This record gives sequence, C-alpha cells and structure tokens, in this order.
Amino acid sequence: MSGFTLIIDGIANGSPIPEQFSHCASHNKKGGNKRPAMHWSGAPAGTKSFAIIVVDPDVPSSFEMANREGHTIPASMTRQNFYHWLQLDIPHTTTNLPEAPAGLCDIGISGRNDYGASGTDKGIGYDGPCPPWNDERLHHYHFTLYALDIGSLGLKEGFSGKQAMAAISKHILAKTEVTGTYTTNPKLRQAVA
Repeated sequence: MSGFTLIIDGIANGSPIPEQFSHCASHNKKGGNKRPAMHWSGAPAGTKSFAIIVVDPDVPSSFEMANREGHTIPASMTRQNFYHWLQLDIPHTTTNLPEAPAGLCDIGISGRNDYGASGTDKGIGYDGPCPPWNDERLHHYHFTLYALDIGSLGLKEGFSGKQAMAAISKHILAKTEVTGTYTTNPKLRQAVA
C-alpha cells in the first residue's frame, strides 16, 4: 500500500545516521545511543498491531578481525543480519514513538537485539549502530514498520530476530521502511561525507 509511510526524525532515507542514534561514534568514542522519534500514517484497513524491526544486513560473518589494529575486514566478506531493535504488539492506535534512551520501549513488547544475543549487552530494546571501525563496507540500517492483521503475536519479552520474523511473516498487511547508513571507519566516513 503506497499510502503507508514512515518518517524518522533526523534520518533521511539513504542518508547517514547521526551519532546521537549510534551505539558508538568511533573505536574510542561512544555514541548517544538514543532511539530516534518515529511517526507513521496510512496503515491499511484491518491493521490490528504494528511491529518495528531494525536490522543491519552488512555485519561480518566472523568477528575474528573486528576492531583489531593492523587488520581490515574486506567489503567482500560474507555478511549476516544483526538485529538492533525488535518491537512487536504495538497497538494499532499508535502512530508515533518519541525519541528515547536505548533500551526498553513502553509500548508493545521488546525482543532481544543481537548485542544481547552476543552477550555484550542486556540487549532488550533498541541499541544503535556500532559497526567495526576496520570494516571496509558501509553498513545499512533498515528501520521497517509492519502493519499486521493480528493484535498479539504471543511471544514473550526477549524473543530473537528470527522468532520475530517467523511470527510476523503470515500476518503482514503492509510495510514501510527508512534505511540509514553508518560507518565508524575513518577512511570510509571521509569518502561518504
């Protein structure tokens, strides 16, 4: 449905994500790690809930060389999905979420992002971009909003990205997306600025 639209304050589709929404700004500086404000409209008739999934499909399949001096992660390395935010069962009457600190969202139910899955963080709710500073590939962060035909997917807090995607797959009425880019690689950052 072409009328279903997502707007993210401070993130234009195809443009760099500001450091205030990142987990890290560089290999020795933290980002603001705020969850950006989001607004949407035009959900199709029959929408009973919304889901928000934020995923980076550009994460290296191996972290062996990540953030290691004297090493580079080649752009050609095989990549995998890394989930930064999983929010389900958002009531159908909701049309916006305010900017907020990283972590739990008080609307709907939060899954465990892949920081939590890797054991480096609690991982519940939103955590912003922090790609390896020695990665040659520009990372893309897909903020996807799904309109669903079901009020609750029946998952408990802490579900994984794979569980979320499996649960919503048969209930999608429409989706809309904003994709932002991010890198902490100084050379790549200069090239895309």
